[in-house]
Amino acid sequence: MVEANAIYVLVAREFKKFVRERSRLISTLARPLIWLFLVGGGMSRLVSPGMGVFSPGRGISYIQFIFPGILGMTILFSAIFSSISIIWDKEFGLMKEILVAPVSRFSIVLGKALSGTLVSAIQAAIILALFPFLGIKLSVLSVMEVVVICILLSFCIAALGIVIATFYESFESFSVIMNFVVMPMFFLSGAMYPVRTLPQILKVITRLNPFTYGIDALKHAIFRGTDILDFSLVTDLGVLLGTSAVFVVIAALMFERKK
Repeated sequence: MVEANAIYVLVAREFKKFVRERSRLISTLARPLIWLFLVGGGMSRLVSPGMGVFSPGRGISYIQFIFPGILGMTILFSAIFSSISIIWDKEFGLMKEILVAPVSRFSIVLGKALSGTLVSAIQAAIILALFPFLGIKLSVLSVMEVVVICILLSFCIAALGIVIATFYESFESFSVIMNFVVMPMFFLSGAMYPVRTLPQILKVITRLNPFTYGIDALKHAIFRGTDILDFSLVTDLGVLLGTSAVFVVIAALMFERKK
């Protein structure tokens, strides 16, 4: 009960902060909307409808193709930057109080990861509601599958963000992950273009990116029955579950070293 209460307190604290900071919600949602309608709309004019996965027989336009990637972008930015609260707690001394509490490091990591998962999954659900306007048809079951995958991907990315945050002590140093972690993860994931069209060296890097499997899992749920998928759904879910467990263990060990 003590461990469960600690997790609940950490999740409730971050959720209350999210609810009170409306500007954070607006700014986080603005980015995927800009990419979807401005970048996606512009790129769709450059991509021939008869090219590869966008051939008429498949019935998928470019803006529809990147929709799973935009969902993933919402999760990526929201989940990984939710761990910035760890930097905040370090600077103001709250992290020391959390670490001396009589709870396991796994409970602390799980609380932080679940709080990031909750916040990013809510934002992804808002973006998901746009699918009818893009001409995408989803059944209730498919929508539920997308939500479950979003939750799993959110937890994986939030746990990764916690691992990264353990190495930084200030907001300024933490911000560098935008260029060196977040953007490469996004572009090398199949979010904006099919993985099969990449050069061989980039295909190898893409397969090492856990975010790739989250995007592919979303494509499974949204474009069921098409041949634009890169991996099996079992592989996607297995990688997400496995990497989530690895990130949680690493984060817990890093917190253990700080006691």
